[in-house]
Amino acid sequence: MTPAQAASKPGLPAGPRIPTPLQAAIWALRPLELMDRCERRYGEIFTLRIRRRRPWVLVTSPEHVKRVFTRPAELMGAGAGEANPLLEPLLGPRSVMLLDEPQHMGDRRRLLPSFHGRRMKDYGAIISQIASEQVATWPTGEPFELWPRMQAISMEVVVRAVFEEIDRERGELLRERIAELTDWINRPRRLALLAAVGSRSITANRGFREAMGRLESVVLDEVRLRRARGIEPAEEDIYSMLERRHAEDGRPASEQKMRDELVTMLSDGPTATSLAWVFERLLRHPEKLARLRDEVLRGDGEEYLDACVKEILRLCPAVPLVMRRLIEPMELGGHELAAGTIVAPSIYLMHRRADIYPDPLQFRPERFLEGADAGAYTWIPFGGGVRRCVAANFAQLEIKRVIEVVLRELELRPATADAEPAARSSVSFAPGGGARVIATRRAPGPADREPLAA
Repeated sequence: MTPAQAASKPGLPAGPRIPTPLQAAIWALRPLELMDRCERRYGEIFTLRIRRRRPWVLVTSPEHVKRVFTRPAELMGAGAGEANPLLEPLLGPRSVMLLDEPQHMGDRRRLLPSFHGRRMKDYGAIISQIASEQVATWPTGEPFELWPRMQAISMEVVVRAVFEEIDRERGELLRERIAELTDWINRPRRLALLAAVGSRSITANRGFREAMGRLESVVLDEVRLRRARGIEPAEEDIYSMLERRHAEDGRPASEQKMRDELVTMLSDGPTATSLAWVFERLLRHPEKLARLRDEVLRGDGEEYLDACVKEILRLCPAVPLVMRRLIEPMELGGHELAAGTIVAPSIYLMHRRADIYPDPLQFRPERFLEGADAGAYTWIPFGGGVRRCVAANFAQLEIKRVIEVVLRELELRPATADAEPAARSSVSFAPGGGARVIATRRAPGPADREPLAA
């Protein structure tokens, strides 16, 4: 027994004493405010009781986050479904996000090559092309919401990445089905109340079952068609690469396994949310927008673009926390936590620590040019450890390429005077007004340069 364990005591850290159903309702409707209040009252580690019989211990210090992220994988189970009961009905129980070891590591190993090396350069060109096509359709001279437009770009990007050569009619049907499901799950008040009760209330909902069933049907039809004709050696979309790696492992995936893996890829909401936040915040700071546009038009590097992306992901993380389920007891912060406890590094609170990020509520990309450290335990928008988001590099690449295209082709101004607050959607926190903007077409100037390569 270590000295720390000897000094620890059984039981949970302090936290609100109100009944679990009330905590669940507050979490469903106002989770950010709840975390703020608890940190002010209880400090760096506190307990929430959102689900019956399974407490959540939220941590906000780099030391505690490091211990959670570096604990052996076999001692920490998946906890994503605890924070958002929508995830299992949406992604399926075989999704890499919801699996425990050793299945999780096997799936992660199969997915990682799709988001590294030459494929990333290919993705960069695809993203820029799609963004340019979509931006050309945006209205000018009148207010519109940027968030749904970014969702359309992200959906097209991910469909193209997963099924690169999909038949035109089936591709259109797939996009329609994704949009139908997205529309259903992005009605926050109804969904929040369902989520407060739990995943069974979601799967029991007729509207959800119908929307999900229609999407599953299209995905599985595409899987069957491709399996019937075989995978060509030149095909390198995510679907083809997954099929090859399952075959190399000697265990071809079941249809339901492929359904869960592919729907996980196709349900890319957080990237669109981050793109909406980029412009919502930049448009409130014209001097920062001008600096970024100058860099993009000159094409002489990505330093400030990278800093802007890091700052948006710090200040407006798409999801507020990551969760791990203890398979064995763990000492943390002077408390001996029992097996089954959910330990949750709070992305939202970590990113607002004034001792790490001075003036934490200010949008100031310059901090990442002046020595601020996007460290593995202090800048955690994609989680960390062996469960860090497998598509983190892809998401950041998409954000950068879309920013470049928008700044090259449009002049934007905010449609409202006041900054938009964060509002809960299905799996993320988006601008409350949808990031309303007014656009005008931009004529290319002599200072413009070709877009940067991936």
